Amino acid sequence: MKIILKDGKELDVENGISILDLAKQISEGLARVATAGKVNGKVKDLRYQIEEDGANVEILTFESDLDGKKAYWHTTSHIMAQAVKRIFGESVKFAIGPSIDEGFYYDFDVEKAFTEEDKAKIEEEMKKIIKEDLPIERFSLPKDEALELMKDEPYKQELIRELPEGEEISFYKQGEFVDLCAGPHLMSTGKVKVVKLLASSGAYWRGSEKNKMLQRIYGIAFPKASLLEEHLAFLEEAKQRDHRRIGKQLDLFMTHELVGSGLPMYLPNGATIRRLLEQYILKKEIKLGYHHVYTPSLANVALYKTSGHWDHYKDDMFPVMKMDTEEMVLRPMNCPHHMLIYKNAMHSYRDLPIRIGELAHDFRYEASGSVCGLERVREMCQNDAHIFVTPEQIKPVFGEVVNLILSVYKDFGFQDYTFRLSLRDKENKEKYFDDDEMWENAESQLREILTELNIDFYEAKGEAAFYGPKLDVQIKTAIGHDITISTCQLDFLLPQRFELEYIGEDGKAHRPIVIHRAILGTFDRFISFLIEETKGAFPTWLAPTQVKILPITDRQQEYAKQVASKLMEQDIRVEVDDRNEKIGYKIREAQMQKVPYMLVVGDKEIEANAVGVRSRKDGDIGQMPTDEFMTRIKNEIETFAK
Repeated sequence: MKIILKDGKELDVENGISILDLAKQISEGLARVATAGKVNGKVKDLRYQIEEDGANVEILTFESDLDGKKAYWHTTSHIMAQAVKRIFGESVKFAIGPSIDEGFYYDFDVEKAFTEEDKAKIEEEMKKIIKEDLPIERFSLPKDEALELMKDEPYKQELIRELPEGEEISFYKQGEFVDLCAGPHLMSTGKVKVVKLLASSGAYWRGSEKNKMLQRIYGIAFPKASLLEEHLAFLEEAKQRDHRRIGKQLDLFMTHELVGSGLPMYLPNGATIRRLLEQYILKKEIKLGYHHVYTPSLANVALYKTSGHWDHYKDDMFPVMKMDTEEMVLRPMNCPHHMLIYKNAMHSYRDLPIRIGELAHDFRYEASGSVCGLERVREMCQNDAHIFVTPEQIKPVFGEVVNLILSVYKDFGFQDYTFRLSLRDKENKEKYFDDDEMWENAESQLREILTELNIDFYEAKGEAAFYGPKLDVQIKTAIGHDITISTCQLDFLLPQRFELEYIGEDGKAHRPIVIHRAILGTFDRFISFLIEETKGAFPTWLAPTQVKILPITDRQQEYAKQVASKLMEQDIRVEVDDRNEKIGYKIREAQMQKVPYMLVVGDKEIEANAVGVRSRKDGDIGQMPTDEFMTRIKNEIETFAK
């Protein structure tokens, strides 16, 4: 039969050839580094036998893509599990051990949490298993035999029982260790070269607080020691940039168990940053014709049943509160409210587009184990808006939103981002509103708009909202994470559900289309992103304290306050450090607080009506007349404001 390689080359091969044998036929070198394969876009084990004539086949390696790495890391998770079994024996029960985007983990049911000493022993035993170069064999069993094989493993039995009758139940065996697993895996333990266990933590079985707390160990593996060294350096950099650490260091936000998990509180410094961001985006939107509103954070359940959110989103909402004759719920999003605001008045085609914006507080019922600082919270403030358009306005208004996104990214200096067209997964229609014609229309229109606007984009199946496709802007963070900040969605459904209308040029009622859009996304996540991008060294316009005045002795305190007063009159955020400390100490502390400018004042500065300027960026600039410094910093701030 024929198979087609990634580069388009066709090969004649024997029917039933394994992916590994195909790799050998191409190149012995390729076979040595192969970790898995893709057959018609689906990841397969090296042992998989290709029987589809004309199949598109790609040989994966650790270097080729994430799927290639994941096969490598999945194998290493089994090596770790085998090491745990050898050390702790029958006292351990095994849960799951998947690969993830940055390595692997395995969850164990053990009597007590793993210590650093335990992890060192496990890692040493893993190295022995790798050196043994144990062949990894795959086999399958019917359900009753699979349950018998795993009779001493309750978590494996639970997973097996949930599998449909007749479905293949596969296992992988290496030496004395056997694990329930779908794969893919390498051919032997010796194919893994360098391993490192990174951390351990508690993790509820299947992510539910109702289940038992297990112990999870995270690890990483590489084919070269140099790659491990690079990764450890990257992790250290990520640790230094962690917005939770910096947020505490700079007094930006705090959390407290008495308030609750996933509910951060902004301290004055963090509140200043958030307020400035709100003012920044409001100014841009008002110039573009947005009308901002306030709507309640609480609503009747009937609102979300009308919108369709209740059927598709209620598991992510907080529990219903019964109040008198009403059932109320904290809102997870704002679009239903904005639909009703539109419906509050009659509209002509001449009125459209109508842009309704809001800095709105929303609530999502995130599991306690998934909340993280400002990045993932239970209450968030969204830079949200809904634009009501005629069919003819979809393209120009969508283009206007994209231009607003690009304008914001230019202001902040963002460069490493891509556009993702998020589509419905036709094989999993339960997640989406059931209207094939609507979906085909919305997806084709959005694809056409992006093409006509000359926007480079890639498509992602299964990432759409339940009511329509969307354009997500995926931005690469300073520590390599791929996150969504801005989004723009095309919606034919909610106008239909709320029976929205406008009177057309023909005098008849027509249905508008809604463009949902969020430019900064949620302020909480945007701030966490900025913290990690800048390491807390915010640009001068956004810094909570823009200038710190440092008198050398008590004699200069009055002059320092006079300079501070002049700066404050120009709306510059300034503090005077009048503590009885040495000037070197004051400078170091201001540097730790990432203040953009420090003004050192001594007797010489008083005599010259000047200040000694130290810049966070340029270091010691030297003495400068006070008015000249004021002009300098105002120009720096206003350059962004323009």
